[in-house]
Amino acid sequence: MEAQTRKPEARSSPAPPSQRLLTIYLNDHLAGASGGVALIRRMARNHRGTPAGPRLAELAEQITEDRESLREIMTALDVPAQWSRVVLGRLAEKAGRAKLNGRLVRRSPLSDVLELEAMRLGVEGKASVWRSLSALAGPSNHLDPAAVDRLLDRARRQAAVLEELRVDAAGRTFTAGAAIPARSDRGRARGTPRHPLPRRARWA
Repeated sequence: MEAQTRKPEARSSPAPPSQRLLTIYLNDHLAGASGGVALIRRMARNHRGTPAGPRLAELAEQITEDRESLREIMTALDVPAQWSRVVLGRLAEKAGRAKLNGRLVRRSPLSDVLELEAMRLGVEGKASVWRSLSALAGPSNHLDPAAVDRLLDRARRQAAVLEELRVDAAGRTFTAGAAIPARSDRGRARGTPRHPLPRRARWA
């Protein structure tokens, strides 16, 4: 019986350096997007029933859609999702909750400011990836330049809304709730009314 000669198995050629770098870049942004979705959803829940609640809920819906758009773009560019990076993004968002905000148990108004700043930075990063992808958009990779431009325009509008909410939260937190130095009753003339400390105005 004659031995059958085996054909050498074809080895897949390694991805070019540009593709490897694009894979790292887009997966980093996918991880950030996943953390951002978790954060904005939590913010919308925390402020449900407040004046800011509907705007945050709308942002949560849009930012979730943007993450799905990024996944679709990665598929069009033949970039596989590296879920280990996505998990790290979620863990980073959870770790951010432990940031000191002046209170140990109850939620502090400072948390609103910090979370809005984090979301604003995340949206700015998302706008950067849309700008980078606009340079790649074209018929050769099935990316629609107009679609990428629409994503970029929406990111700009999201950043404007977050900045408006952030400024409002900072004003309420640092102005209305500013600490007033305690004064001794000694030396206060009799009959002079004691002025109560102003209450801290809760954002939204």
